[in-house]
Amino acid sequence: MKKIFIDGSAGTTGLKIVERLSNRKDIELITLSEDLRKDINARKDALNSCDISFLCLPDQAAIEAVSLIENPNAKVIDTSTAHRVNSEWAYGFPELSGKREIIKNSSRIANPGCHASGFIALIAPLVENKVISEDVLLTSFSITGYTGGGKKMIAEYESADRPSLFDAPRQYALTQKHKHLPEMTALCKLKNQPIFCPIVSDYDRGMEVTVPLFKQDINGSVEDIKNLYNSLYNGKIVKYKESADESGLLSASSMRGRDDMEISVFGNEDRILLVSRFDNLGKGASGSAIQNMNILLGVDETTGLNLGE
Repeated sequence: MKKIFIDGSAGTTGLKIVERLSNRKDIELITLSEDLRKDINARKDALNSCDISFLCLPDQAAIEAVSLIENPNAKVIDTSTAHRVNSEWAYGFPELSGKREIIKNSSRIANPGCHASGFIALIAPLVENKVISEDVLLTSFSITGYTGGGKKMIAEYESADRPSLFDAPRQYALTQKHKHLPEMTALCKLKNQPIFCPIVSDYDRGMEVTVPLFKQDINGSVEDIKNLYNSLYNGKIVKYKESADESGLLSASSMRGRDDMEISVFGNEDRILLVSRFDNLGKGASGSAIQNMNILLGVDETTGLNLGE
């Protein structure tokens, strides 16, 4: 039985990982009492005695946690942004070409960001297959539920006396310095960072990432893009699906509570919309972390995940 430790188990992502692992019979959770969660010696012992640790910490704390690990056999899945563009870490999106084997053979896994997951799933295969150029100028907007902002934002949105401004969607990262941009650019092998417009809205969970393209941006047709996605994304976790409802609408919360992702293409031959939908706490965070753990353990990577049809 493999031993698992979650450093930062009281945070939003950490709690969801605990929830997903609580009924697993193939692992043993190493837990620290509340008074020891920030004790450096207790944490160091747990990080070195486990088979796999999840780091659910702010960036600097995650870097410090890694420095405590002396056991060469201890593997790490870091959910922070600290190591996502570090060449010594495997990027934990196994659906990308060649990544599954790299993850399987790595001891350091950087779990993807939520917005980045949706963007990379859409763009990376198009660049790799030369459907779009690596120097293309892209724009993306992404709407997320407020749980993506962690405990502080959850408390703000769920407060009885919250400001009325919280009732409507709010765009953020207006300086174009969102922390997911480096991984979005690097993993897609783009020469230019995209214009990225993230939006938080008044619902708890669910994410919808959209990348619009003009016909002039692509080599081929809309059908070529659909066929490519359909050939790449036909598994249980990431799948190609034309998923508008009967009214022709897309709901950003339709994947709430699930750990899979749907990829869709809309528009026409002149103006195209690439869309990914998933739960920001599922495939966008803890669900993805569990998938990566399963790969490291050599078990079915869907084990313990909540997947749709």
